[in-house]
Amino acid sequence: MQISRLDAFIVSDPAHVFYLTGFSGSSGLCVITPHRQFFITDNRYKAQAPLEVRGYRIVIAPLNLFQTIADRRLIPLRRRIGFESHVLHVSEFRSLKKLFPSCRFVPAANVIETISAVKDASEIALLRAAVEITDKAFKKVLPLIRPGVREGDIAAEISYWHKRYGADADAFDPIVAGGPRGALPHAHASERKIKRGEMLVMDFGCRRKGYHSDMTRTVSVGKPSGLMRSVYAAVLEAQQRALDILKAGAAACAVDAAARDVIRHYGFGKYFIHSLGHGLGIHLHEPLRLSPISKDILQKGNTVTVEPGIYLPGVGGVRIEDDVVIGRDHSEVLNTSSKELIIL
Repeated sequence: MQISRLDAFIVSDPAHVFYLTGFSGSSGLCVITPHRQFFITDNRYKAQAPLEVRGYRIVIAPLNLFQTIADRRLIPLRRRIGFESHVLHVSEFRSLKKLFPSCRFVPAANVIETISAVKDASEIALLRAAVEITDKAFKKVLPLIRPGVREGDIAAEISYWHKRYGADADAFDPIVAGGPRGALPHAHASERKIKRGEMLVMDFGCRRKGYHSDMTRTVSVGKPSGLMRSVYAAVLEAQQRALDILKAGAAACAVDAAARDVIRHYGFGKYFIHSLGHGLGIHLHEPLRLSPISKDILQKGNTVTVEPGIYLPGVGGVRIEDDVVIGRDHSEVLNTSSKELIIL
């Protein structure tokens, strides 16, 4: 706030409100000034807020949260007020301007993201717990994968086992894509039935106490073709090459380049069509990027996904993804699921 010359900061992203206060509900704001910090919510959470919120004075709004900020004079007048411009709706911004005509509202994206990008030991423990749940779910669904089973059935089993093992929810709708559909990086699980001799891409994760996991494994249903064996070998080697140099001080673009060079060497360069990975934590996708154009420098405590992939249109795809904690001299892969080619 000092760097941005802000006299107050309004936090409205639910994940950031959770990060700052511990509140898990859907309606809440934080108002932070150099000397005071308030958590504002509505009457539905009057009983819940005191059980969860830490370090903030709780204010219960009878109706509109922004109106309560004005009525209680929680924001200093005629000052610079920061807000999360990538989250706040236009209608909410107009309401703020109307309620505080003497204030200057300053877009302040990536303030909380910059802080939350470096995880402490307790956060890494929560990420580890989420990853463990996803690893367990993978083991449960493997025996269910066979020709004739629908992609959607496997996705449903993943969601079921996530919940059974203690997840609050899926991190996203599980991706289960067999055969040619595996060449679609974000394919939704469909009614299509899995066929013998094809690769099956499964990308899934869960949320546990506010923190996310995100894993991809690709298996072969029956004996794979020589082409897809080569594709799998390229992706696996590319991921390992990236993991070998992933540590504090490394340039994110250099890590991406290391993996991309391997895939290019195998002759599949033009079929690796996305970035190598992204930040992971209270959001499924955090701003840190492992990509050719990233300017990020990795820090100890960053958590990222490493997920090279090759996608052959009309044929199939392979992606392997792990969640990784950046250390001073090395990286730690949190996932324990095998990455060797599994033939079912």
